Amino acid sequence: LEWLGEIAPTSTLLGWETSNLRQWLKLPKDKTDKSKACEETHANDGVALATSHFIQWKEWKDIRRNIRGGCWEGEAIITSAPFKVVAKPNIYRRQLHFENPDSKKPNPTQYRKRKGGTITPFGFKSGDFVCAEKAGLIYRGWVGGYTQTAKSKNVSVYDVNWRRIGQFSPKKVKLLKHSCKLCIS
Repeated sequence: LEWLGEIAPTSTLLGWETSNLRQWLKLPKDKTDKSKACEETHANDGVALATSHFIQWKEWKDIRRNIRGGCWEGEAIITSAPFKVVAKPNIYRRQLHFENPDSKKPNPTQYRKRKGGTITPFGFKSGDFVCAEKAGLIYRGWVGGYTQTAKSKNVSVYDVNWRRIGQFSPKKVKLLKHSCKLCIS
């Protein structure tokens, strides 16, 4: 946080402070399953941290009556907003082939099968956001690979969780946006 403090003023809130503020703002927290892509698991803590700039807990003491307490001071109005999931595409980087040819059975036609690679021969790169059509249905997703054999040519399209939606003919895949190295749902 030191380098961030050089750009703009920062403050640190402890977990229990964030929790108290989130509860006062009536923002729910789902602690059971953090893999869910919903506001209750990820965004509400960020909203509470952002409102901490406008709302603070002020303690008070009354020495004569020997009592103390506190109250929230400030105001913030929480409005609904779209929730987006941002993820990095799970692209294979290093292992470009499945296996080496069998050296015990030399064959001049043997070659190593391709596994990965980031550029397809069809004009797409891994991570490009595309629109693909199959059986009259339109799918949107990210390019994650391709196959090119004598029998078939396909582009693999993945969703934001990097699960394959399907393999599509390159003729039925249209580029919507070049890769920015992020998948935003």
